[in-house]
Amino acid sequence: MDMIGAQLVNGLSYGMMLFVITCGLALVFGILGVLNLAHGSLYMIGAYVTYSITVNSAQNFWMALIIAPIVVAILAFIIEMTLLRATYHLGHLSQVLLTFGLAYIFHDIAAIIWGSNVLSVALPPSLAGTTVLFDQSFPTYRLVVIGIGFLLAAGLWYVQEKTRWGAIIRAGLSDKEMISALGVNIKLVFTVVFVIGGFLAGLGGVIAAPVLGLYPIMEFQTLILALVVLVIGGLGSISGTFTAAILIGLVETFSKYLVPELSLFFVYGLMAVVLVVKPNGLLGKKVAA
Repeated sequence: MDMIGAQLVNGLSYGMMLFVITCGLALVFGILGVLNLAHGSLYMIGAYVTYSITVNSAQNFWMALIIAPIVVAILAFIIEMTLLRATYHLGHLSQVLLTFGLAYIFHDIAAIIWGSNVLSVALPPSLAGTTVLFDQSFPTYRLVVIGIGFLLAAGLWYVQEKTRWGAIIRAGLSDKEMISALGVNIKLVFTVVFVIGGFLAGLGGVIAAPVLGLYPIMEFQTLILALVVLVIGGLGSISGTFTAAILIGLVETFSKYLVPELSLFFVYGLMAVVLVVKPNGLLGKKVAA
């Protein structure tokens, strides 16, 4: 039982990390209808900025927790204003091609600035210790990640469902012309949403960097896993993303413990089963063509 409890904690921690990484992608698709394939690159930049800030002192991790997401949010603002906004009337294919091309550009830029070596981010002493649960020691930071994931999920749900801003965002997705006629600057709303998505991607980079490390093509591997979470949960659904992230975290953790060589089989097998049984995802709505 202690071992099962340990794997539950590990799976929940990994699932919350996946949620933090993916929620910005889900938010942007759910509100703007844009599948941002540069999301993994924004995550990567957040992680590398974290490394640059903490390379001389692990105590600077607290500074990176604030600065790195803001840097990525500014980059997202520039992308939306100068490139993405012009594609809103062109359809999904143009947006996919644009953001996928940006992913390769950012990959080369990151290689020029930070090189191609495997890097790591150290935690400050206050987060680097262990905590005893189920008669086993767990890294304190993993428990902190669980807390961050739940707080972020609650915050996003509240803003989206219980605030005037959330109502405007949902209305803008359903009928842009009507909400514009009511005096709402829908272009500004979309810019703010994309910037928030970038901020969350950068936050995911900060949170995941000490655990997953930094390495070449990390952005593409992260993007693939984020898309799996998105598909299983339901495209654009924050609650679905939260549910899917926990489910994938538990499935991958337990499968690695029981049959490590088949862990990816179980993850992608889960996605296949969900697509067959519920093509729109666990909590997703039908996406218009």
